[in-house]
Amino acid sequence: MQATTPFEAPVVDELSVRVVVDSHYERFLPKASHPHVRIEHVGRIPGRQMTTLAAEWGLSLHLSSVRAGARAQYLLDFGYTPEVLNRNIDLLNIDPAAINGLILSHGHRDHFGGMEGFILQHRSRMRSDLALYIGGETALREKWVKDPDGEPEPWGAVNSSALRAHKVAMVCCPTPRVLEGAFSSGYIERQSFEQVTGGTLVQDDGGHYSEAERRGELVRDMHPDEHATCYIVKSRGLVVISSCGHTGIVNTVKTAMAAANVDRVHAVVGGFHLGMAKPEYLQHSLRELEALSPDVIIPMHCTGVPFIQMLRERMPEKVVYSNVATRFTFGV
Repeated sequence: MQATTPFEAPVVDELSVRVVVDSHYERFLPKASHPHVRIEHVGRIPGRQMTTLAAEWGLSLHLSSVRAGARAQYLLDFGYTPEVLNRNIDLLNIDPAAINGLILSHGHRDHFGGMEGFILQHRSRMRSDLALYIGGETALREKWVKDPDGEPEPWGAVNSSALRAHKVAMVCCPTPRVLEGAFSSGYIERQSFEQVTGGTLVQDDGGHYSEAERRGELVRDMHPDEHATCYIVKSRGLVVISSCGHTGIVNTVKTAMAAANVDRVHAVVGGFHLGMAKPEYLQHSLRELEALSPDVIIPMHCTGVPFIQMLRERMPEKVVYSNVATRFTFGV
């Protein structure tokens, strides 16, 4: 693991966010426009009429920024399966050789599941010094979930041995860290009303139990390794990409604001993990997000239909519909 470097948030001229994997794909969407972001939906793939894009539970985003004429690209998260990720990468003509680095927001299978298969297929064409940026080493540990009977069952872990075998360096970002154009929020502070959400379990730190004793060893996952990927777009402000937001979308945005020392939020993008939240909690989240006054809100993945509907009712001029393959460009 590499040490952190002194932090000064970079500024980019332009940022494009392409949805590679998410839960929904609609081929026949009307053209959309917004004063603060260019929206490009994708329907028919030219020359590929006998195939189509695929959707699944999970998230993967292709990020491309331009700064002083130089372009930097990252793949943020990897969906649930390599089949869907690699299929969509191919159909969208995303060139793995042009990717500067990989980012894992947190260690849940619907975000790392496609990673090993992606690397296996494309590593030979990618840069020799390829790195995977993670929030902390705990992102690599085994996660557990409860089965329908309430019994814990394993949900997998990042294959760090495979990453080393394919010469992918792992870089921890426990504090804000500059990437090429982007920056990691580092550890997300828990300073608002929000509670840590999500039902995964992890082994208690330092526990060494037999398989028969494992159930008593499991504790609630507090997501200490979750981090957000962020950009400052010139003359526009801060763009915060929260892949899941288990630590709270308000906490996530405020942590990024403090790290970059900015008070203007241009866009909040990604999963907000509010699908199972109670109505009063959603109302509180809505008020706090409204107070942050972003120009654009693009909810994805685990945000939840009830909260998306509330956003559309309260802030219709800010909310933008997302779809697999859609590209959102800021700063144009």
